[in-house]
Amino acid sequence: MTQFISTRGQGGLKNFTDVLLTGLAPDGGLYVPQHFPQLDLKGMTGLSYADIAYRVTAPFIGDEIDPQTYQAILKDVYGKFTHSAVAPLVQVGPNAWVMELFHGPTIAFKDYALQLLGRLFDHVLEKQGKRVTIVGATSGDTGSAAIEACRSCRHIDIFILHPKGRTSDVQRRQMTSVIAPNVHNIALEGTFDDCQDMVKAMFNDQAFREKMNLSAVNSINWARIMAQIVYYVTSALALGAETGRAPSFSVPTGNFGNIYAAYCARRMGVPMSRLIIGSNRNDILTRFFDTGAMDAKGVEPSLSPSMDIQISSNFERYLFELADRDAGRIQQWMTQFKAAGRFDVSAEQIAQARHEFSAHRCSDEQTLLMMAECYRETGYLVDPHTAVGLYAGWQAMGTDTSSPLIALACAHPAKFPDAVQKATGIHPPLPAHLADLYERPEKFDILPNHLKTVQDFVQSRVKSS
Repeated sequence: MTQFISTRGQGGLKNFTDVLLTGLAPDGGLYVPQHFPQLDLKGMTGLSYADIAYRVTAPFIGDEIDPQTYQAILKDVYGKFTHSAVAPLVQVGPNAWVMELFHGPTIAFKDYALQLLGRLFDHVLEKQGKRVTIVGATSGDTGSAAIEACRSCRHIDIFILHPKGRTSDVQRRQMTSVIAPNVHNIALEGTFDDCQDMVKAMFNDQAFREKMNLSAVNSINWARIMAQIVYYVTSALALGAETGRAPSFSVPTGNFGNIYAAYCARRMGVPMSRLIIGSNRNDILTRFFDTGAMDAKGVEPSLSPSMDIQISSNFERYLFELADRDAGRIQQWMTQFKAAGRFDVSAEQIAQARHEFSAHRCSDEQTLLMMAECYRETGYLVDPHTAVGLYAGWQAMGTDTSSPLIALACAHPAKFPDAVQKATGIHPPLPAHLADLYERPEKFDILPNHLKTVQDFVQSRVKSS
């Protein structure tokens, strides 16, 4: 059974249940596996998504959940997705595919991890007779997926912070139209980074954290990353990974969690050629790979709001590997970043990072052109985030056809209808289960970017165990 350590080196070894329920390590670090288990790809060919998910994730869980119970949870979770392949590939070029990650209830890739995470939380909490308070920040999609996953959980109160006025109408309504006694939406007056900082501040207040029994569903929770590894395995297998064929993956990302899951899959033995990061104008990740400096700047609204991020919290997990798992170096870098908004890595470290990843930025104008070109050439509609991934992939690959390119479609085009219509002239309809979304009543609270105010709000609404 795999055990877990913090990127900042304190607290010793933890098991899966500890990591699931706590999310962020008490020292402020992120949990990573002590070792990456290796996968038997040939033994997975022809299996269903749920069966592959079991093979990929069971080594991280060990005997903490009964194997038959866990397999039943996986089959139930992914059996409710709207496509039989769960994460199907659609060919959009001679050697290029889109992996559709929008067949879950909130039509975004976050469902693939959060639907499982909600079930794991409820199972473990039921067994332990406990209740947790989940607090999370969202730039658009995590919030609705987390709420959808937790709305029926009997042992969870969930509080989701989104930046007021900085999500699409569909994204906001998917969160705020869920009227349930354990669901609380907070529109924070600030940016996504302010929301994320607020969540981290609540976790770092040890007394508040313990009193509220805080837990996390953001991608700082290892279980999120674990579940996302699965679709890299299934898509690589679909293109022949068991024979050694190594696809390249292009991932639109601001928080680094999704492409870090690809990195984990590679560490677990999945052959991969290139890992390509797609950034919008909020391009801290691309700037890092350009310069070797992590240098925060102000967040600017874009056509791809889920990536409007300048503090990529999941990047710490990769930095830990880049620093040869030197927790002291991570603490030094994070202290510098908090104080000055910047730190630099060595020439050797940035050379290693560039060997493992490439990064490309895509402006709003390029995003619209990519959406228009994809539709004109293939008849296939993509949302602006997917367009960023496609653009980055084609920038990175050029005329190189040595490996197939898989670009991640992280959201259904109907989540961003205005951008899709502007680019293509087509107004994408919502799927049937969301057709009445604009008629549903909304419920949310607007709060200032003030820690004590938000903490008081949370405390006043948490149910007693």
